[in-house]
Amino acid sequence: MDLDMRQLSMNLQTILDELHKFKSTQEASIQFVEVSYSEKLQEIRDLRTKLNASLDALENATLNELDTIRTKLQTSLNKDVDNCNKLKDELKHLHKAVNALCDKRKTKFMVIASKKSENKILECETFLKENIVKSQSSIIFKANIDIEQYLCQQFSLGRIIDSMRSLALEINSNKVLTLKTKSENIVRSDTRQYRMRISSDTSFCRISGISSLPSGHVVVADQYNGKLKLLDKHYNVSSHCNLSAAPIDICQITSSEVAVIVKICESYETSAIDPGNYGVQFISVSNGQLVNGRKFQLPHGAVGIAHHQGALYVTSGTALYHYTLDGSLMKSLYDSETGIGILIHIKNDLYY
Repeated sequence: MDLDMRQLSMNLQTILDELHKFKSTQEASIQFVEVSYSEKLQEIRDLRTKLNASLDALENATLNELDTIRTKLQTSLNKDVDNCNKLKDELKHLHKAVNALCDKRKTKFMVIASKKSENKILECETFLKENIVKSQSSIIFKANIDIEQYLCQQFSLGRIIDSMRSLALEINSNKVLTLKTKSENIVRSDTRQYRMRISSDTSFCRISGISSLPSGHVVVADQYNGKLKLLDKHYNVSSHCNLSAAPIDICQITSSEVAVIVKICESYETSAIDPGNYGVQFISVSNGQLVNGRKFQLPHGAVGIAHHQGALYVTSGTALYHYTLDGSLMKSLYDSETGIGILIHIKNDLYY
């Protein structure tokens, strides 16, 4: 009976531990949802700001064109008015002179006045014929309806996706990124190669890890140059950040954050036996840039890292450790005394 009660007590404690673990994981997930919400809210507002700026630029360009047309038309019309006034004044003087000559009946001057009048009348008629269209000048605006139609056809500024399913939705399973670890390229399944080396690199690239984000960006760990590199949707290096140590492995934490194992050492070669000075560095992607975040030290060596339901799992190569995201070591899940290597792979809450 005592054995049964002890077993029952152990079972109850096991369930309590599992519930506590589940609660901690879900509470951490709640915090991540809020952080992710704030990040996405800011991204949406930034996008709206960019759209407003683009529309303002289009409006200003259109208004400048409107002002130019207005100035051109007004200048031309004012010139016509000035010329018209000049002709009117000249005709008035001629008309007055002709009337005076008629009263005095001076034949000699009448011939001269008649000739001048005919020439001036012809000049005025020509002026009126040439400028009759200008008298009806106006400004016409033909709106670019493509812009309005395109915006009306959109339902939102972008897609909002649950990060737990986003990779399955956004990443084509037939498009696989593979590594050539001692080269400067990432090779896709279609055999196309993409250059990873940038001008500030001091060594050839050794790609030690890749993480694909729901946005379509890819974060690449370059071990020999001590950098993380951000690739755009066309797999071009669009941004990078320098790390305090050599990156060993990388995993995704949220839709815009990754965790990187780093090792401070004279040589960038990885050693699973020597603990060295290892740590975990968090890097976020903000407005297309990589931003260094918090970090914590590891008391053991590390060659691999994975994230699952708010928890970090780090392997030294022969042992597997469970960490919280704030760097607290929860427990050692497995330690191989035989020295057999461990590779982390998480599927359906099972660890391989």
